[in-house]
Amino acid sequence: MTLSAPESQQQSILEQYGPREAMEYDVVVVGGGPAGLSAAIRLKQLAAEQGRETSVCVLEKGSELGAHILSGAVMDPQALTELIPNWKELGAPLNTPVTEDRFLFLSEKKAYKTPNWLLPACFQNHGNYVISLANVVRWLGQQAEALGVDIFPGFPAAEILYNDDGSVKGVATGNMGVGRDGKPTEAFQLGMELHAKYTMFAEGARGSLGKQLIAKYDLNQGKDPQTYAIGIKELWEIDPKLHQPGLVIHTAGWPLDTKTYGGSFFYHLENNQVVIGYVVGLAYENPYLSPYEEFQRYKTHPEISKFFVGAKRISYGARAITAGGLQSLPKLTFNGGALIGCEAGFLNASRIKGSHAAIKSGMLAANAAFEALSQDRQHDELSAYSTAFEQSWLHEELHKARNFKPWMSKGLYLGTLMVGVDQVVFGGKAPWTLHHSHADHECLKPAANFAPINYPRPDGKLTFDRLSSVFISNTNHAEEQPIHLTLKDPNVPVNINLARYAGPEARYCPAGVYEFVTNPDNTERLQINSQNCVHCKTCDIKDPTQNIVWVTPEGGGGPNYANM
Repeated sequence: MTLSAPESQQQSILEQYGPREAMEYDVVVVGGGPAGLSAAIRLKQLAAEQGRETSVCVLEKGSELGAHILSGAVMDPQALTELIPNWKELGAPLNTPVTEDRFLFLSEKKAYKTPNWLLPACFQNHGNYVISLANVVRWLGQQAEALGVDIFPGFPAAEILYNDDGSVKGVATGNMGVGRDGKPTEAFQLGMELHAKYTMFAEGARGSLGKQLIAKYDLNQGKDPQTYAIGIKELWEIDPKLHQPGLVIHTAGWPLDTKTYGGSFFYHLENNQVVIGYVVGLAYENPYLSPYEEFQRYKTHPEISKFFVGAKRISYGARAITAGGLQSLPKLTFNGGALIGCEAGFLNASRIKGSHAAIKSGMLAANAAFEALSQDRQHDELSAYSTAFEQSWLHEELHKARNFKPWMSKGLYLGTLMVGVDQVVFGGKAPWTLHHSHADHECLKPAANFAPINYPRPDGKLTFDRLSSVFISNTNHAEEQPIHLTLKDPNVPVNINLARYAGPEARYCPAGVYEFVTNPDNTERLQINSQNCVHCKTCDIKDPTQNIVWVTPEGGGGPNYANM
């Protein structure tokens, strides 16, 4: 087997500085989001109930828990209540119950409100809460630490370790202090190995290690291709006179054309703060489309911009969303580990909710792992996790939602009509199941089929350019570390992407990472501004040739979201 350049450099480093130190745990969890922390909490709860010592650690690539967490978010508290029944008494930051749902269809200048009696149950949020998921994750981290979970922020899992029989043995954290040339600097620190009887992967949508596991164990055999969307979000402080705590607004229609899947969310938090965002399905065809610019344009709609008179933008971020649903869920288990949360794709696209599903999946996997540990098993397959999921309310919920994304992918008008039939008439139990036929990167069409989109210039008050947005995401990466946005073939961006698709990476990236620049000899080259990367994973998903591979950067880098 031929090693890639990064793999060859890593092998050389290990030969010179190895072996790595190793720590042993019963369970290692990769990713400190709602799924990973819930799995860790549940394991410790079960251990306490049965008086069994169970060691659990959580690795988080962000500088702190919540630093990389970005979601809408309206949260269904069902799974949290199962995990921690007294969450209110313990001060969980679910402070703003939903008070009103509005669903609007937008034309360029007008808005048409859907009567609430016509809204399917998936769009009704009574009993849910408008939250900052980053803050909920920080609170979950406190509960986990109180139970004895070891949490290591700033330590990304960069490599999967395997036993001789092919089962997952654990993970290794990334090296620190490696230069742009891949060689150790004076600040070099060798990564550590974390060995576990079971390893749970909870990296979020399009996790870099999860992607490897799905390929190695063929976990998506017989499944529909996974499909994704990009969610772009801003946090604002608005005039108290315009603030309505608990107001939840969703829109469809303008500024996207009727063939492109997408829509907006606009939620009123506490403290005169609102979150506003836009979701664009990554199966879009037009290479000139820019999800970031569509979001900026959306904010200028009269029905939306009226809320932002005298307002102040506080933060910005973006993240890919796993939206394929039940048909695209990979096999969840393999010898030695499991996929949980958005790593697998448990988000319910019809409800625009994933945090409750992430929590539930983490609990189900933890139950199966604890049962195995109690039987002194290790490194085998946690089949009880998959069985429990199939018997859970989460499976039933995702089954009801299974046709939402395939219908909406057929266009706004037909999709809206058929979702109404599917959800209102059949209650999500229609006698048919639609399927996704193409991966998102396969859907982009040549630029010659389209006219460029003329997006308006930002005004710096309501609409903004990418770089000013990245600035308020608090994104930072260590200087001179290796570029973590790697290319399988450096010639593809110019020879294929630019020539055939007009360089779509310069538009689908919401952070200005990719730009085509002209060399002195008038040839073109792709410049990768990796320091701007907000870790959204869109490039890894949408690149039409799958030439871009997102790998884990040095720990503690990336965005640092405060209240997102």
